[in-house]
Amino acid sequence: MEMQDNTTFINIDDFNITNSSSSQSDFSIESMMHLMVLIVICTGLPLTLVAICAVYCLIQKGHSAPVYVINLLISDLIQLCCLAAWKAGEMHDIIDYIYLFALTGSIGFMVCISLERYLVIAKPLWYRFRRNIKTSLMVCGLVWTLAFASFLPYCLDVNHQVVEIIFAVIFLLPFPFLIFCLVGTIKALSAARSVPAEEKRRIVTLLVVVLLIYTLLFLPNVIWSLVEEVRYNPIFDSLACICLHLSPLADLTMYFCIRKSAMDKLLKSCCHCEMLGNQESSSTAIENMSAPCTDTV
Repeated sequence: MEMQDNTTFINIDDFNITNSSSSQSDFSIESMMHLMVLIVICTGLPLTLVAICAVYCLIQKGHSAPVYVINLLISDLIQLCCLAAWKAGEMHDIIDYIYLFALTGSIGFMVCISLERYLVIAKPLWYRFRRNIKTSLMVCGLVWTLAFASFLPYCLDVNHQVVEIIFAVIFLLPFPFLIFCLVGTIKALSAARSVPAEEKRRIVTLLVVVLLIYTLLFLPNVIWSLVEEVRYNPIFDSLACICLHLSPLADLTMYFCIRKSAMDKLLKSCCHCEMLGNQESSSTAIENMSAPCTDTV
């Protein structure tokens, strides 16, 4: 997965179906890639725009978490626009840089979302006095600045092997941090008696979703960057690219995690199904216990 200047990068140009020497299996993989990208673009663009407008309405209530979520969705929107440009045949380096800029920004905002949820539970007093929109906007500006600085090695013509290591480190560093936020939040929630049970489930669900998205969609690219053998595996190469392209769609689930009404309905339905299952199992057990008694009578 390389750019025109032989620097490492994942983009749709790596799956151009114009190579007549490719085998039938490679052609099927490339066809699947193009179909997948078309689905992501056609579904992701309208859904992301709707989610941005919906999350913006939540910001009016003064919550800081939606600020990070809306910036995450904006970074996803930029990625989708880059995918659309690639599909339209625009193969300029600037589009690659913009995609990398947005991709790195999305990772930063995933970290911000997890850290914000952790501080709400683990450090409530400290966070209460520092929770405001201005602070959140300053953090967002810092994330965008770091994302802008992340693709400078490309512009400075740094050796592509060094660039691979740099981005592998950038992509890998948030992973232990996300795990720490999830584990720390679960421990803090067990001692937080003032937090309602539904709110606890909502917070844990959001952190689990963030960790799953990062693990399933971003770690394959880290493996691709660090393990040289897998770079020449067309299946893994395609898998790593598909995972990155699916991340904008996966991030849309965070909107439902911060919407109380949507999450409450989902959690209640899950609890209702669990209760029905327990009732059926208990009733079956009672019937089994009462059957010998009936025979005796």
